[in-house]
Amino acid sequence: MRKTIYALATMDTKADELCFVADSIRNAGLDVVLVDLSTRGHSDQTDISAQSILASHPDGPDLLLKHTDRGQAVTAMAAALRAWLPDQINKKQVAGVIAIGGSGGTAIVASAFQALPIGFPKLIVSTVASGNTQPYVGHSDITMMYSVVDVAGLNSVSRRVLSNSAHAIAGMAIHSQEITEERPALGMTMFGVTTPCVDMVRENLEKKGFDPLVFHATGTGGQAMEKLVADGLIRGVLDITTTEVADEVVGGIMPGGPQRFDTIIKCGIPYVLSLGALDMVNFGAPETVPERFADRQFLVHNPQVTLMRTTAEENRQFAKWIAAKINRSIAPVEMLIPEQGVSMLDKQGEPFYDPEADQCLFETLEQEIQQTDERRITRHASHINDAAFAAALVAAFERVSGNQFQ
Repeated sequence: MRKTIYALATMDTKADELCFVADSIRNAGLDVVLVDLSTRGHSDQTDISAQSILASHPDGPDLLLKHTDRGQAVTAMAAALRAWLPDQINKKQVAGVIAIGGSGGTAIVASAFQALPIGFPKLIVSTVASGNTQPYVGHSDITMMYSVVDVAGLNSVSRRVLSNSAHAIAGMAIHSQEITEERPALGMTMFGVTTPCVDMVRENLEKKGFDPLVFHATGTGGQAMEKLVADGLIRGVLDITTTEVADEVVGGIMPGGPQRFDTIIKCGIPYVLSLGALDMVNFGAPETVPERFADRQFLVHNPQVTLMRTTAEENRQFAKWIAAKINRSIAPVEMLIPEQGVSMLDKQGEPFYDPEADQCLFETLEQEIQQTDERRITRHASHINDAAFAAALVAAFERVSGNQFQ
């Protein structure tokens, strides 16, 4: 049975280019369904019309007639596609999706592609792929290919780029590797300053038959982990490095987002967390640090990253932010506090050592989190990177997971 690729574009302006991509995919041995995302006009070459997509929007298929502004029309089509595409993928057993376009077309498809499962083939050929792609990729695994020339006609350059993209998505679909759960996958968060702890925990869990997936806690790392939780691909979490909360609350460059922790708590999977790297907020190069922080303590981590030590008051805010989330948990959850420091930089003799600021974090968490038999906080007289603390994290995970993995 031949696999099917959905190919998407605003076909009122990009029909020839999308048909070229479709022919290239068919030549590679797959079937193609053309999906029109036009917000003005229409194409006779499409298999699925823009009006069909808009029927999934709460305001109905005539929505675009109400919008004379192009930005509003693009926003409306993006919302409709996000509602339509994931369900369509599941029903039709689609093997991959590819889209081509400029900034408007990319904005239409990006949100919908982000909603698709991790590992599902998804590629965007775009004029904006050489700039800041974070708004388009988010925490998904979208592949973006720079179009080099505008997606405006077929020429010696565009044919080569579009052909490459067609064969790329075809290769992804043909050689797609099914995810088989030989070992239960667990999510873990890490920063460079918590690496010794996470490595010890990871190695211990691997010996116990788990498949630990380590995420760099850079904002998108935590979000990517939670997306895999939502997709059912992660069955437990050891959130050792919750530093993304610091950037979220203070205004650093690696925020976890206002929904951080929500998916884990909602899914009710075994959850252990600690306070890794909450002694720091991340900024870019020194000259990019906001002026309001001029009197603070800094450490240049590298030319692109400047770390700022958090204060007692900020730590109090972190604790309240975290507690408000954890207090909603209904499944077993345990927080472990490393009393001797939360990162490599937060220990005696190191630049971010500040026991008073740490105690404010620890004490506020104990005050704010409503402890029950299944929602616990435990203190440990060790540093986060001590072997004893790593062992305590593994033991805590075994407690909260009970007999789920036996």
